[in-house]
This record gives sequence, structure tokens and C-alpha cells, in this order.
Amino acid sequence: MKLVIFTDGASRGNPGPASYGFTISDDKGKLVYEHGKYIGETTNNVAEYTAVLKAFEWIEKNVKEKVEIKLYADSKLVAEQLSGRYKVKAVHLKPIIADIRLMAMEFGDVLFTHIPREQNTRADRLANEALDSR
Repeated sequence: MKLVIFTDGASRGNPGPASYGFTISDDKGKLVYEHGKYIGETTNNVAEYTAVLKAFEWIEKNVKEKVEIKLYADSKLVAEQLSGRYKVKAVHLKPIIADIRLMAMEFGDVLFTHIPREQNTRADRLANEALDSR
């Protein structure tokens, strides 16, 4: 099974009120699941990684077969660190990144790609709606 994920985190202030949003679609573009949630006061980076973690947790719980994942994020840091091209220096991010990488290994083939914000409108909207509705 092939899945396409778009993720986004939002924080008003850094740190400040924060949320995440993500969409999961099949490889033909059919929406499988989408979700946004307010997560309290935290940094934008934590919100961005939480979006990835929560998308992976949903897949782990709901998809019972091997998956090939293409994940798109408008955070270059997220895409590059999860791909292993950038080192993780922030100590507070290491545990969540370790959890994401462990799940990615269990899934199989996972590709992390940075995209411009303009190509991530749905995940961005979910994150902002969650933040606005707190």
C-alpha cells in the first residue's frame, strides 16, 4: 500500500499556543484521513514533529499491511532531519525524532520531502483551524 502524507505544525509565538495538522491520502489522491489538534504551549518545531508523529501513529493503528510512504512537509528542518541529511542538535527534539524514525523503519520505505508552503495548504488549514478553535 502506498500513502501520501502532508504535515504542518503551527505556533503563534515561539513558544506559544500550538497545533498540528496532517492529511493521509492513497497514491491516487483519495483522502484516507485528516486531522488537526491543538496541543498547548510549545515551539513551532515541536508542533511540526508532532504532526509527523501523529500521522505515523494513525497509520500504525489503522493500516495492517506494509506501507510505502511519501511524506511532505513545508518545514525544511523536519524533512532534512528525518531524512538524516541534517543533524539533530536540539536535545528536546531527539526523543520525538527517535520515535518517528523507529516507526519509519517498521513501515518500510519512507521518503521525507520538503515542499513550499503554498503546496501544503490543506495541512496548514487543519493546523490553523485547530489553533483557532482552542
